[in-house]
Amino acid sequence: MPSNNATNANSAIDAINNGLPIKNSFEGRYNKRLYNKRRWANKLGLGFAMSAMFFGLFWLFWILFTLFVEGFQGMVQMPIFTADTPPPMSAGGLRNAIVGSVMLAFSGLFIGAPIGLMTGIYLSEFSQGSMLGKVTRFLNDILLSAPSIVIGLFIYALMVKGQSFSGWAGALALALIVIPVVVRTTENMLNLVPNNIREAAYALGTPKWKMVTQVTIKAARAGLTTGVLLAFARITGETAPLLFTALNNQYFSTDMSQPIANLPNTIYQFAMSPYDNWHALAWAAALLITASVLVLNVLARFIGSRGQTK
Repeated sequence: MPSNNATNANSAIDAINNGLPIKNSFEGRYNKRLYNKRRWANKLGLGFAMSAMFFGLFWLFWILFTLFVEGFQGMVQMPIFTADTPPPMSAGGLRNAIVGSVMLAFSGLFIGAPIGLMTGIYLSEFSQGSMLGKVTRFLNDILLSAPSIVIGLFIYALMVKGQSFSGWAGALALALIVIPVVVRTTENMLNLVPNNIREAAYALGTPKWKMVTQVTIKAARAGLTTGVLLAFARITGETAPLLFTALNNQYFSTDMSQPIANLPNTIYQFAMSPYDNWHALAWAAALLITASVLVLNVLARFIGSRGQTK
Protein backbone atom coordinates (compact mmCIF):
# COMPACT_ATOMS: atom_id res chain seq x y z
CA MET A 1 0.00 0.00 0.00
CA PRO A 2 1.27 3.48 -0.73
CA SER A 3 2.53 5.49 2.19
CA ASN A 4 0.84 8.63 3.55
CA ASN A 5 3.47 10.87 1.97
CA ALA A 6 2.86 9.29 -1.44
CA THR A 7 -0.89 9.69 -0.98
CA ASN A 8 -0.50 13.36 -0.04
CA ALA A 9 1.78 13.94 -3.02
CA ASN A 10 -0.70 12.34 -5.40
CA SER A 11 -3.52 14.40 -3.90
CA ALA A 12 -1.49 17.58 -4.38
CA ILE A 13 -0.75 16.68 -8.00
CA ASP A 14 -4.42 15.96 -8.68
CA ALA A 15 -5.40 19.26 -7.06
CA ILE A 16 -2.95 21.16 -9.23
CA ASN A 17 -4.18 19.43 -12.38
CA ASN A 18 -7.83 20.19 -11.51
CA GLY A 19 -7.11 23.78 -10.42
CA LEU A 20 -8.16 23.15 -6.81
CA PRO A 21 -6.44 24.64 -3.69
CA ILE A 22 -3.76 22.52 -2.13
CA LYS A 23 -4.77 21.66 1.42
CA ASN A 24 -1.39 20.31 2.50
CA SER A 25 0.66 23.20 1.07
CA PHE A 26 2.10 26.01 3.20
CA GLU A 27 -0.43 28.48 1.85
CA GLY A 28 -3.24 26.13 2.74
CA ARG A 29 -2.04 25.34 6.25
CA TYR A 30 -0.62 28.53 7.75
CA ASN A 31 -2.64 31.01 9.79
CA LYS A 32 -2.26 34.30 7.97
CA ARG A 33 -3.47 36.37 10.90
CA LEU A 34 -1.06 34.72 13.32
CA TYR A 35 1.77 35.05 10.79
CA ASN A 36 1.18 38.79 10.34
CA LYS A 37 0.97 39.26 14.10
CA ARG A 38 4.32 37.55 14.65
CA ARG A 39 5.90 39.43 11.77
CA TRP A 40 4.89 42.79 13.22
CA ALA A 41 6.01 41.72 16.69
CA ASN A 42 9.37 40.76 15.21
CA LYS A 43 9.68 44.12 13.44
CA LEU A 44 8.72 45.92 16.64
CA GLY A 45 11.36 44.02 18.64
CA LEU A 46 14.01 44.72 16.02
CA GLY A 47 13.02 48.37 16.04
CA PHE A 48 13.42 48.63 19.82
CA ALA A 49 16.77 46.80 19.66
CA MET A 50 18.11 49.04 16.90
CA SER A 51 16.88 52.16 18.70
CA ALA A 52 18.61 51.08 21.91
CA MET A 53 21.81 50.36 19.99
CA PHE A 54 21.82 53.75 18.26
CA PHE A 55 20.95 55.48 21.54
CA GLY A 56 23.92 53.87 23.29
CA LEU A 57 26.28 54.46 20.37
CA PHE A 58 25.27 58.12 20.21
CA TRP A 59 26.30 58.78 23.80
CA LEU A 60 29.41 56.64 23.46
CA PHE A 61 30.66 58.55 20.41
CA TRP A 62 29.72 61.84 22.03
CA ILE A 63 31.77 60.99 25.12
CA LEU A 64 34.73 59.76 23.08
CA PHE A 65 34.60 62.80 20.77
CA THR A 66 34.50 65.21 23.72
CA LEU A 67 37.29 63.31 25.45
CA PHE A 68 39.46 63.35 22.34
CA VAL A 69 38.94 67.06 21.63
CA GLU A 70 39.45 68.26 25.20
CA GLY A 71 42.26 65.81 25.92
CA PHE A 72 44.12 66.62 22.72
CA GLN A 73 43.93 70.33 23.49
CA GLY A 74 45.36 69.69 26.94
CA MET A 75 48.19 67.61 25.50
CA VAL A 76 49.03 70.34 22.99
CA GLN A 77 48.86 73.19 25.47
CA MET A 78 50.70 71.52 28.37
CA PRO A 79 54.12 69.81 28.63
CA ILE A 80 52.45 66.53 29.53
CA PHE A 81 55.50 64.24 29.37
CA THR A 82 58.25 66.61 30.49
CA ALA A 83 56.89 68.39 33.59
CA ASP A 84 55.30 67.34 36.86
CA THR A 85 51.82 68.25 38.09
CA PRO A 86 51.79 72.00 38.75
CA PRO A 87 50.37 74.26 41.45
CA PRO A 88 47.16 76.12 40.58
CA MET A 89 47.33 78.61 37.69
CA SER A 90 50.81 77.59 36.55
CA ALA A 91 52.20 75.50 33.71
CA GLY A 92 52.96 71.85 34.27
CA GLY A 93 52.47 68.31 33.05
CA LEU A 94 51.78 64.75 34.12
CA ARG A 95 55.21 63.15 34.15
CA ASN A 96 55.13 62.13 37.81
CA ALA A 97 51.57 60.81 37.52
CA ILE A 98 52.39 58.79 34.38
CA VAL A 99 55.47 57.21 35.95
CA GLY A 100 53.58 56.51 39.19
CA SER A 101 50.68 54.88 37.37
CA VAL A 102 53.03 52.67 35.37
CA MET A 103 54.84 51.59 38.53
CA LEU A 104 51.62 50.86 40.41
CA ALA A 105 49.96 49.00 37.55
CA PHE A 106 52.96 46.81 36.74
CA SER A 107 53.63 46.12 40.42
CA GLY A 108 50.02 45.04 40.92
CA LEU A 109 50.20 42.89 37.78
CA PHE A 110 53.46 41.20 38.79
CA ILE A 111 52.04 40.43 42.24
CA GLY A 112 48.57 39.31 41.18
CA ALA A 113 49.10 37.58 37.82
CA PRO A 114 51.32 34.69 39.06
CA ILE A 115 48.96 34.01 41.96
CA GLY A 116 45.96 34.07 39.64
CA LEU A 117 47.63 31.80 37.08
CA MET A 118 48.66 29.21 39.66
CA THR A 119 45.22 29.26 41.30
CA GLY A 120 43.48 28.86 37.95
CA ILE A 121 45.77 25.96 37.02
CA TYR A 122 44.99 24.27 40.33
CA LEU A 123 41.23 24.69 39.91
CA SER A 124 41.26 23.34 36.36
CA GLU A 125 43.83 20.55 36.58
CA PHE A 126 44.21 19.44 40.20
CA SER A 127 41.10 20.30 42.28
CA GLN A 128 38.89 17.57 40.72
CA GLY A 129 35.80 18.51 42.75
CA SER A 130 37.64 18.69 46.07
CA MET A 131 36.31 20.80 48.92
CA LEU A 132 39.33 23.12 48.73
CA GLY A 133 38.65 23.70 45.06
CA LYS A 134 34.98 24.48 45.67
CA VAL A 135 35.80 26.91 48.48
CA THR A 136 38.52 28.59 46.40
CA ARG A 137 36.19 28.99 43.42
CA PHE A 138 33.44 30.41 45.67
CA LEU A 139 35.79 32.92 47.31
CA ASN A 140 37.17 33.91 43.91
CA ASP A 141 33.65 34.61 42.66
CA ILE A 142 33.02 36.83 45.69
CA LEU A 143 36.30 38.69 45.16
CA LEU A 144 35.53 39.08 41.46
CA SER A 145 32.21 40.79 42.19
CA ALA A 146 33.48 42.89 45.12
CA PRO A 147 33.53 46.66 44.50
CA SER A 148 37.02 48.07 44.12
CA ILE A 149 36.40 50.60 46.89
CA VAL A 150 35.84 47.73 49.34
CA ILE A 151 39.22 46.30 48.36
CA GLY A 152 40.77 49.72 48.87
CA LEU A 153 39.23 50.00 52.35
CA PHE A 154 40.48 46.51 53.22
CA ILE A 155 44.07 47.38 52.26
CA TYR A 156 43.70 50.71 54.06
CA ALA A 157 42.80 48.93 57.29
CA LEU A 158 45.54 46.36 56.74
CA MET A 159 48.52 48.48 55.64
CA VAL A 160 47.73 52.20 55.85
CA LYS A 161 45.80 52.80 59.05
CA GLY A 162 48.23 53.68 61.81
CA GLN A 163 51.13 53.88 59.34
CA SER A 164 51.15 55.91 56.11
CA PHE A 165 49.98 55.87 52.53
CA SER A 166 52.36 54.05 50.20
CA GLY A 167 52.78 52.79 46.69
CA TRP A 168 53.08 49.19 47.90
CA ALA A 169 49.64 49.43 49.49
CA GLY A 170 48.25 50.65 46.18
CA ALA A 171 50.02 47.86 44.28
CA LEU A 172 48.58 45.24 46.65
CA ALA A 173 45.08 46.67 46.21
CA LEU A 174 45.44 46.46 42.44
CA ALA A 175 46.80 42.91 42.77
CA LEU A 176 43.63 41.88 44.60
CA ILE A 177 41.67 43.13 41.59
CA VAL A 178 43.93 41.27 39.16
CA ILE A 179 43.81 37.90 40.93
CA PRO A 180 40.12 36.95 40.47
CA VAL A 181 40.10 38.06 36.82
CA VAL A 182 43.17 35.97 36.00
CA VAL A 183 41.85 33.00 38.00
CA ARG A 184 38.56 32.97 36.10
CA THR A 185 40.10 33.35 32.64
CA THR A 186 42.85 30.80 33.37
CA GLU A 187 40.40 28.17 34.56
CA ASN A 188 38.07 28.75 31.60
CA MET A 189 40.87 28.66 29.03
CA LEU A 190 42.35 25.44 30.44
CA ASN A 191 38.91 23.82 30.52
CA LEU A 192 38.60 24.52 26.80
CA VAL A 193 41.66 22.36 26.05
CA PRO A 194 40.34 19.00 24.71
CA ASN A 195 40.79 16.02 27.01
CA ASN A 196 42.18 14.06 24.06
CA ILE A 197 45.38 16.07 24.35
CA ARG A 198 45.72 15.16 28.02
CA GLU A 199 44.97 11.49 27.30
CA ALA A 200 47.59 11.43 24.55
CA ALA A 201 50.18 12.85 26.95
CA TYR A 202 49.26 10.27 29.59
CA ALA A 203 49.49 7.50 27.00
CA LEU A 204 53.09 8.51 26.31
CA GLY A 205 53.91 8.18 30.00
CA THR A 206 54.04 11.90 30.76
CA PRO A 207 53.75 12.81 34.46
CA LYS A 208 50.85 15.07 35.31
CA TRP A 209 52.98 18.04 36.31
CA LYS A 210 54.84 17.87 33.03
CA MET A 211 51.63 17.38 31.08
CA VAL A 212 50.21 20.55 32.65
CA THR A 213 53.31 22.68 32.11
CA GLN A 214 54.30 21.38 28.68
CA VAL A 215 50.96 20.52 27.05
CA THR A 216 47.84 22.18 28.43
CA ILE A 217 49.41 25.52 29.33
CA LYS A 218 51.04 25.75 25.90
CA ALA A 219 47.74 24.87 24.23
CA ALA A 220 45.94 27.64 26.15
CA ARG A 221 48.82 30.15 26.01
CA ALA A 222 46.94 32.70 23.89
CA GLY A 223 43.91 32.62 26.20
CA LEU A 224 46.04 32.97 29.32
CA THR A 225 47.87 35.96 27.83
CA THR A 226 44.54 37.54 26.91
CA GLY A 227 43.27 37.15 30.47
CA VAL A 228 46.37 38.80 31.92
CA LEU A 229 46.09 41.73 29.49
CA LEU A 230 42.41 42.22 30.29
CA ALA A 231 43.20 42.26 34.01
CA PHE A 232 45.96 44.81 33.37
CA ALA A 233 43.53 46.97 31.39
CA ARG A 234 41.05 46.85 34.26
CA ILE A 235 43.45 48.12 36.92
CA THR A 236 44.85 50.87 34.70
CA GLY A 237 42.00 53.27 35.46
CA GLU A 238 41.07 52.21 39.00
CA THR A 239 40.69 55.24 41.30
CA ALA A 240 38.97 54.15 44.50
CA PRO A 241 41.61 51.63 45.70
CA LEU A 242 44.42 54.12 45.12
CA LEU A 243 42.51 56.87 46.92
CA PHE A 244 42.75 54.86 50.16
CA THR A 245 46.23 53.40 49.63
CA ALA A 246 48.71 55.25 47.39
CA LEU A 247 46.88 58.59 47.64
CA ASN A 248 48.78 61.08 45.43
CA ASN A 249 51.97 63.11 45.26
CA GLN A 250 52.48 66.45 43.53
CA TYR A 251 56.20 65.80 43.12
CA PHE A 252 58.14 63.21 41.15
CA SER A 253 58.91 60.14 43.25
CA THR A 254 59.72 56.50 42.63
CA ASP A 255 59.73 55.51 46.31
CA MET A 256 57.02 52.89 46.64
CA SER A 257 57.09 53.15 50.44
CA GLN A 258 55.72 56.71 50.23
CA PRO A 259 52.61 58.26 48.63
CA ILE A 260 53.07 58.21 44.88
CA ALA A 261 51.42 60.16 42.06
CA ASN A 262 49.03 58.40 39.69
CA LEU A 263 46.75 59.38 36.83
CA PRO A 264 43.36 58.28 38.28
CA ASN A 265 43.70 60.32 41.46
CA THR A 266 45.14 63.23 39.49
CA ILE A 267 42.01 63.23 37.33
CA TYR A 268 39.81 63.03 40.43
CA GLN A 269 41.62 65.93 42.12
CA PHE A 270 42.08 68.19 39.09
CA ALA A 271 38.59 67.71 37.61
CA MET A 272 36.97 68.95 40.84
CA SER A 273 39.17 72.04 41.06
CA PRO A 274 38.20 75.54 39.84
CA TYR A 275 41.44 76.04 37.87
CA ASP A 276 41.46 75.89 34.06
CA ASN A 277 45.00 74.49 33.76
CA TRP A 278 44.11 71.62 36.10
CA HIS A 279 40.98 70.92 34.03
CA ALA A 280 43.13 70.70 30.87
CA LEU A 281 45.49 68.28 32.60
CA ALA A 282 42.57 66.19 33.83
CA TRP A 283 41.24 65.86 30.26
CA ALA A 284 44.71 64.93 29.00
CA ALA A 285 45.12 62.29 31.73
CA ALA A 286 41.69 60.85 30.93
CA LEU A 287 42.66 60.60 27.26
CA LEU A 288 45.89 58.80 28.16
CA ILE A 289 44.09 56.25 30.32
CA THR A 290 41.38 55.68 27.69
CA ALA A 291 43.98 55.21 24.96
CA SER A 292 45.98 52.76 27.08
CA VAL A 293 42.89 50.70 27.92
CA LEU A 294 41.86 50.69 24.25
CA VAL A 295 45.31 49.52 23.14
CA LEU A 296 45.37 46.76 25.75
CA ASN A 297 41.91 45.50 24.77
CA VAL A 298 42.77 45.51 21.06
CA LEU A 299 46.01 43.67 21.81
CA ALA A 300 44.15 41.10 23.92
CA ARG A 301 41.62 40.47 21.15
CA PHE A 302 44.39 40.19 18.57
CA ILE A 303 46.26 37.61 20.65
CA GLY A 304 43.04 35.73 21.35
CA SER A 305 42.10 35.61 17.67
CA ARG A 306 45.55 34.35 16.73
CA GLY A 307 45.22 31.57 19.28
CA GLN A 308 41.85 30.52 17.82
CA THR A 309 43.17 30.43 14.25
CA LYS A 310 46.02 28.16 15.32
